Amino acid sequence: MSQYMAIYERGLSDSTLRRRDFLEVGRHAGRFPAATTSGRQDEDGEISVWCSNDYLGMGQNPSVLEAMKQAIDEHGAGAGGSRNIAGTNHYHVALERELAQLHGKQDALLFTSGYTANDGALTVLAARLDNCVVFSDAHNHASIIDGLRHSGAEKRVFRHNDVEHLEELLAAADPDRPKLIVFESVYSMGGDVAPLAEFAELARRYDAMTYVDEVHAVGMYGPQGAGIAAREGIADQFTVVMGTLAKGFGTIGGYVAGPSVLIDTIRTHARSFVFTTALPPAVAAAGLAAVRHLRSSDVERAVLHENAALLHRLLRERRIPFLSDESHIVSIFVGDDDRCKQAFQLLLERHGIYIQSINAPSVRVGEEILRSAPSAAHTTTDVEKMVEALDQVWWDLDLPRS
Repeated sequence: MSQYMAIYERGLSDSTLRRRDFLEVGRHAGRFPAATTSGRQDEDGEISVWCSNDYLGMGQNPSVLEAMKQAIDEHGAGAGGSRNIAGTNHYHVALERELAQLHGKQDALLFTSGYTANDGALTVLAARLDNCVVFSDAHNHASIIDGLRHSGAEKRVFRHNDVEHLEELLAAADPDRPKLIVFESVYSMGGDVAPLAEFAELARRYDAMTYVDEVHAVGMYGPQGAGIAAREGIADQFTVVMGTLAKGFGTIGGYVAGPSVLIDTIRTHARSFVFTTALPPAVAAAGLAAVRHLRSSDVERAVLHENAALLHRLLRERRIPFLSDESHIVSIFVGDDDRCKQAFQLLLERHGIYIQSINAPSVRVGEEILRSAPSAAHTTTDVEKMVEALDQVWWDLDLPRS
């Protein structure tokens, strides 16, 4: 066995590989974005989290916590089985119905995560259309890439958010072949937004189905938090919408919503749905409470967008480079792996600010970033202090200004 371990050890010591280290974070219930970490030894270990995907603080919303506690008292800790065998609970059904209504679709289906939702749904949708050709954005998430790979369908990649390139590929395809266009609305690393209206028009013109991943938009954008497509008033122009409960809704789980015939097909054939234990009822109950809360409240969304706009403005004033001002994801550009990690450490150790450094393979080599995300739980003072800390780190490391 030792010879095999030696192979892995050599691989980990290879400079081309980047070992992932994880910061242990204990979020303080009711005090988010405050948290404690052992990564800050000099004080009490308290930090302010600036890279969480709990964008609206719903993971600690009182109504969400109460719903989860009540469901545990009612049904216990786990679902007890797969959705097909003893694992479907009232809360699963109610949440799927709520999500379908949120997106104006006929039906919705819950998965245990956003990753398994994309993998399972796309494997089925692309595979069961005979001779389907899929058009996929170059920056699509790994779960989309895996789902399309598992489908076995022919895939053609168009340049990121490039409408003209997508049209070139569509025009070159056999007009009689089934077509599926797959893209995200808000991209998780760059924070940029897809040209949804143009994509919808191309889909109409070339008779293509569409699949839009709105994981970084649901809860945060559009009427009732239905996403970017809903904000633009064109949600009905997309065949399938995919979303998550793990970001704006603050819990865990993924879902797809669309026409009943497609959702039924996914429900029947998606291996990542059929062959896994269902979400715990308490998690589904918490997700349901979060979705219902954000369908009726604009307060959290308003604060989130105000904080993002303030952060964009203050970074520009300090000439600290960032990738996009189109969304609440504010990726601060460093462009060097070692210096990005140094910036992360200085922010954490000297200022108690946690912004995770992102390196390959999450981004390409030479495009390393500090991925920050102001939340609805941050205050104006929090934003100002964060930029002051960033500015000091930029001076300390002599990092380039924009």
